[in-house]
Amino acid sequence: MKKRILRYLQMATVIICLTAIVSACAKPAEYDSHKKLGPQINYTITGIEAGAGVMANTQTLLSKYKLKQANWQIMPSSTAAMISTLSKAVKNKQPIVVTGWQPHWMVAKYSLKFLKDPKHVYGNGESMRTITRKGLEKDNPGATKLLKNFHWTISMSNPVMLNINGGMNKQKAVNQFIKNHPKQVKAWTAGVPNGHGKKIKLVYTPYDYEIATTTLVTTLLKQKGYKATMQQLDVGVMWNSIANGSSDASVTAELPVTHGLYAKKYKGKYVQLRKNLKGAQTGLAVPKYMKNINTVDDLKNK
Repeated sequence: MKKRILRYLQMATVIICLTAIVSACAKPAEYDSHKKLGPQINYTITGIEAGAGVMANTQTLLSKYKLKQANWQIMPSSTAAMISTLSKAVKNKQPIVVTGWQPHWMVAKYSLKFLKDPKHVYGNGESMRTITRKGLEKDNPGATKLLKNFHWTISMSNPVMLNINGGMNKQKAVNQFIKNHPKQVKAWTAGVPNGHGKKIKLVYTPYDYEIATTTLVTTLLKQKGYKATMQQLDVGVMWNSIANGSSDASVTAELPVTHGLYAKKYKGKYVQLRKNLKGAQTGLAVPKYMKNINTVDDLKNK
């Protein structure tokens, strides 16, 4: 009797192991446009850090579009974890909805599209802007001239971000961009006098685009003879440093929505020089192979 029971247990173990192997080797289910999206991803939006602005806006979106009543939820994680999950989903053409933003290399690398948001929960007309401390133009007109000249596009910034993300040193990636775009660099530095070692400190937030663009502008200033430095700060600290004059400028203010609270808090304590990149955006994004998912309402209707 004991031998029979042992034999059954051994057979059961083999069956369980084989099932596990088959499950591990089975190809993940691809997105099926003929089935409702919600059940395919457990009605879950893959998010980033819980305290991020896009996460708060997504919670608002779930209510405004009545997605909560349709069982939709947002799952906080981290930026790295979200991108890792997105990478695996795209590789296997699985369905996924993420909290996205641009400029960011993932939009280009994973061929993402943003879902239309007619209620403008994530705002409208977002752009990256250059801000400075009050008095910088008087103290350092040459560097301010370059900051006024500087502007580019998402398509121009993508190669720099992708190179850095791919492992290239940020300075090498920027130097390569400068070498490949002599006409653009000439336009940015037009009318900018030699800095003769005059100091200027740029501050930025800890994200891929912000690192790329601040490194680029800092390098341009150095090439014109300015003693330019850059410091990474959290967003609130960055704005405060501009407002109190301990830092000179930033080319990474995202307005009017993402950094809107800080712009309001420090109104009158900083100078907004210009928009330096149009088309910035936050919102829900999906891979382009999910062709029938194009608006927020499609999450519950398709």
